[in-house]
Amino acid sequence: MNFAHPAFAPYRDPIDALGLAHALPSLDALNALATARGTTQSRGLPLRFFAADGRLPARDYETHILHTGQVPTRADTWHDVLNALVWLRFPRFKAALNAAHGEAIAFETDARRGRRRDALTVLDESGVWVLSRESALPALLTGHAWHALFWEARAQVETGMCFVVVGHALLEKTLAPYPSITGKCLLLRSDSLDPDAAEALAVTALGAIDTPRQLVPLPVQGIPGWDAANAHVAYYANKEIFRPARNAPP
Repeated sequence: MNFAHPAFAPYRDPIDALGLAHALPSLDALNALATARGTTQSRGLPLRFFAADGRLPARDYETHILHTGQVPTRADTWHDVLNALVWLRFPRFKAALNAAHGEAIAFETDARRGRRRDALTVLDESGVWVLSRESALPALLTGHAWHALFWEARAQVETGMCFVVVGHALLEKTLAPYPSITGKCLLLRSDSLDPDAAEALAVTALGAIDTPRQLVPLPVQGIPGWDAANAHVAYYANKEIFRPARNAPP
C-alpha cells in the first residue's frame, strides 16, 4: 500500500512500526503497539482492539469503548485499521471524541443521533485540523475563497498553515486520491504548527462544536503540494470542487 500522500506525514512512525506499506496488520500487532505507547481512553483504561461479533450500532460502539477501552476493529479492512492508526497517533483527541459521544448519548431521549453527535461523527470520519498562525488565512477558507487562499496566498499557506487529517475515512480516501476529496475542518489558531502541540488545542476546541455546520468543508487536494496538478492555477477553476460560498456573487 502506498502511504506517500502528505496526509500520512504525521503518521509515519506508526505506519513504519506496523509495516502498513507491506500488509494489513494483525490485531496482535495493533495491540502490541498500543501497549508499547501506553495508549488509553478517556477513563484511563488501556486501549485494545478486538474483533467484534457483528457490527455494533453507533451508540453501542461508542459506549463500549468508553466503558471497556476495547475498540471493535475489523483487521482485514483499511477503514478500521486507519481508525486504529489515528488512535495510536492522536489518542487524546480520539479519547475526547469518544467521551464527548458518551456525554451526548446520555442526554439523548431516543435512538436518533443529535446534532452534536452528528458533528463528532463527521470529525471522526472526515476531520482535518487546520492550524494557522494568524486569522486572515482561515477567514479565506471559511469564505470559500479558494483561489485567494491556495493560489494568491500560496506562499503564506505553505509557511503559516498546517493541515492534519484525523478522520480515518478521509485517510482511506487518500490511499487512492481524487480531486474532489473533501474533509471537514476544525480550525485552530496556533503559533506552533506541530501536530503534537495542536492535539491539546483540538481537544479543547471540541467543547464548542455542537453542529456539523460549524465544520467548514475543505477540498484537501487543493492544499499546496497535496496534488502535483495544483501547481497550475487552472486547477482551482473547477467550481464543482472549489465551490464558492452560497451567498457569494456568481
